[in-house]
Amino acid sequence: MFSSLSDNLDKTFRNLRGVGKISEKNISDALREIRMSLLEADVEFNVAKEFIANVKEKAMGIEVLKSIKPGEQIVKVFNDELTALLGGDAVPLDLNPPAHILLCGLNGAGKTTTAGKLALRLKKDGRRPLLIACDLYRPAAIEQLQTLAEQVGVPCFAPEAGEKNLVKVAKQALAWAKDQNGTVLIFDTAGRQEIDDKLVEELKELHKFVDPNETLLVADSATGQQAVSVAQHFDEAVGLTGIILTKLDGDARGGAALSMRQVTGKPIKFIGEGEKLDQFGVFHPDRLASRILGMGDIVSMVEGAAEKIDEKEAMHAAKRMQSGKFDFNDFLEQMNMLRKLGPLDGLLGMLPGFNKIKKQLPTEALDEGRMKRMEAIVLSMTPKERSRPELIKGTRRRRIAAGSGNTMLEVNRFLKQFAQMRKMMKSKGKMKDMMKQLGGMEGMGDMGDMKDLLGGGGGGKLPKLPF
Repeated sequence: MFSSLSDNLDKTFRNLRGVGKISEKNISDALREIRMSLLEADVEFNVAKEFIANVKEKAMGIEVLKSIKPGEQIVKVFNDELTALLGGDAVPLDLNPPAHILLCGLNGAGKTTTAGKLALRLKKDGRRPLLIACDLYRPAAIEQLQTLAEQVGVPCFAPEAGEKNLVKVAKQALAWAKDQNGTVLIFDTAGRQEIDDKLVEELKELHKFVDPNETLLVADSATGQQAVSVAQHFDEAVGLTGIILTKLDGDARGGAALSMRQVTGKPIKFIGEGEKLDQFGVFHPDRLASRILGMGDIVSMVEGAAEKIDEKEAMHAAKRMQSGKFDFNDFLEQMNMLRKLGPLDGLLGMLPGFNKIKKQLPTEALDEGRMKRMEAIVLSMTPKERSRPELIKGTRRRRIAAGSGNTMLEVNRFLKQFAQMRKMMKSKGKMKDMMKQLGGMEGMGDMGDMKDLLGGGGGGKLPKLPF
């Protein structure tokens, strides 16, 4: 998401940074390019127009024109305005118990999955969520919600088969909820391919009866400018209190995310960035703005790691790596920890400057399938071989290749890369240098050796790593 917009903005700002003195013409030329980039990214026309006007007004200020680094100041102005466009600060849910949350949206936006994700997040926050199935048109949606409820460990109310009275179902659900000791009720409603009168009337009736604390529109980030009109229609019908953007990990242009907050005046409260139930988080406008501008999102990256990775396991792995005793058992543990953080592409995308080198990386560096093949190689080894990699010679390699479904060439390459990695780890000096390069570079602007670390570059300071 936003990759095309990020690339275009990076090119424009790179040209601005190279200018010794900022003039009105410099700014006008740059903003013209930025406006085209926003429109190409599906940002609503009036939103783009107003946004550019605000940036120009601030960019033409005296402080910017007299700045020692005018190009950097323009980037800061753009970042501040982009953050404001997205809402400024994160907006929490109104969870005054017993809280009622009504989810609405079109078919395919991910309402049911979002209901399960929201329930899991609220449960982790110490709440007692309950899921209520109010999609009376799709039995599969009710079954899906029940399955999700079981996965996250929360109670779920399902209506009787054939029931079509939505208010009656809601009344039964509220009576059921009194015996469940829940503090938050999440209502999953029906959707359509497009907004129609019947859908709106049913939602109005349900909304009036439930009287929710929060009425949240679940919107697919890939919908484009249509998502803006959909948000307006739902807001007029039931009075939205917020928006949840789904599929933010996709490859769509993402302009809806930049338009919906401005057009509706309703905050984006959560975002979904993957299919897994835990790939769901609070929306932070400043962090998304930084990611769009290629500045990364280290805070979210650290928060995700702290939440999903056991600190003792991480410390144990670090000591093993530093001691040079790293074996294939440790490798599997590292793979599992990395998998908990989500897709590798999305994880690395949070690093500052990663977008600048992404296209230079070999395709295999970000290939999830390659990681699975490497895991298959290790799982085809005996326990003794995993603990003592030096035992793996010719006949053993042929057996491992056959067992893992890989060729001998692939197995040999993997073992060679693993041996190089172990050799590097035995040198404390090189280890310190690597950590410094990954974590201590000021601003991490150009991510100089990341290409080598991920398996590219060839001939760089670090050997190719097998993961």
